[in-house]
Amino acid sequence: MAEKKPKTKKQEAKSAIVRLTIPSPEQLLEAGVHFGHLKRRWYPKMAPFIYTEKEGVHVFDLYKTRDQLSAAAKFLREVVSKGGRVLFVGTKKQAQEIVAREASRAGAFYLNKRWVGGLLTNFGSVKKNIEKMEDLSKKIREKELSQYTKKEQLLAARDLAKLESDIGGLDGMRELPQALVLASAKSEEIAAAEARQRGIPIVGIVDTNADPSKVNYPIPGNDDASAAISIIIETLANAVKK
Repeated sequence: MAEKKPKTKKQEAKSAIVRLTIPSPEQLLEAGVHFGHLKRRWYPKMAPFIYTEKEGVHVFDLYKTRDQLSAAAKFLREVVSKGGRVLFVGTKKQAQEIVAREASRAGAFYLNKRWVGGLLTNFGSVKKNIEKMEDLSKKIREKELSQYTKKEQLLAARDLAKLESDIGGLDGMRELPQALVLASAKSEEIAAAEARQRGIPIVGIVDTNADPSKVNYPIPGNDDASAAISIIIETLANAVKK
């Protein structure tokens, strides 16, 4: 029997994309991804992604949602296959735990409490705080502050707790990400604006009240229900996970 030739990197990347599982329209329906907002709150550019209106509420075409999710996942897989890093952002209550869990599982960066202004447009300044957080964490972990007074140690611990709460998900970040994932394009408009300014591609869940043209890879869907956010963010995290 002839010996099989090893796969090239390009073939391996293609194989990895094929193995990526995208939820079916039925699974998206079960998670409540189909629910949009009231018709009076809609953004007209979302029309191509809307299937119907029921009792004054727009309902998404989940076949189109699946296709958009697939395109976004393949894009993210391509980014990481080239060594790029991804930043997940989800600061609304329903998304916070999901974003932290899935980004951590995927080995990606994340922000889930509040957007840090200037993170993408003035990264040098934010990077100093990341390094300060890492330095404080190391000193406390290795008991290097034992020679300081208890008050000084307490202040250092408080500083670290504040930094970890705000930017703990950026630990190890040394340069701008190559892609941004938003759990809600509407809620994270400032993050999206900074990304556009820096030319960073954006993947995001876009509800019926948001402008899909502000996102490179819009995923039409419910950005208010935890189950809906979870099934989409989990899929994107799977694309990023090596």
